[in-house]
Amino acid sequence: MLSFKNERIDGRQREMSTLVKTPQVVTDAEAFHPASVEEWREWLALNGQTQRSVWLVVHRKGSAEGIDLAEAVEHALCFGWIDSKTVRRDGQSTYQTFTPRNPRSTWSQVNRDRVERLLAEGLMAEPGQELIDLARRTGTWDCLAEAQNGVIPADLQVEFDRCEAAAKHFQAFPPSSKRLILEWIALAKRPETRQRRIDQTVTLAAANQRANHPR
Repeated sequence: MLSFKNERIDGRQREMSTLVKTPQVVTDAEAFHPASVEEWREWLALNGQTQRSVWLVVHRKGSAEGIDLAEAVEHALCFGWIDSKTVRRDGQSTYQTFTPRNPRSTWSQVNRDRVERLLAEGLMAEPGQELIDLARRTGTWDCLAEAQNGVIPADLQVEFDRCEAAAKHFQAFPPSSKRLILEWIALAKRPETRQRRIDQTVTLAAANQRANHPR
């Protein structure tokens, strides 16, 4: 005789097992462990145009060994690469994934500031400069600048002028929340999408709720 109860339990267990993600394991054998910034730059110069990713061993700031995350990120920018996933290595270091930057991605204020400093120090390499030039031509270099500085765009302000409660609540949101909403509006690719996001922002703000936030 079939046991439908057990089938349901077994099925639920199988379903739950698929939801539990096994932590990713990275080993030193598959990672690059530069002893210095110079070694990291050399790897990027030799492999940056052919490899699609690398696990980099990154140490805590101030460590006498290897390079830290800030150094790794800044010199990766010089060659058109960015950081992403992190996996713990030990108490003093991590494995950090680096990949080539998507040419169509937008630039944060933090990275724009980094680039200006790297340019002033003469550290920018040709691949990194090419991405910067492309971003400036296509507008992805500073399309989020106003949003990241908390500037309300004219079309959103028009709607706020029509709803005092929405404007009041929005201004009271934390700066990080306002930035998240303004970036979301700025990243809309079509006019109708942008208008829909503006409408949602105003409607929710009127109820003292934040658009583009988990609920």
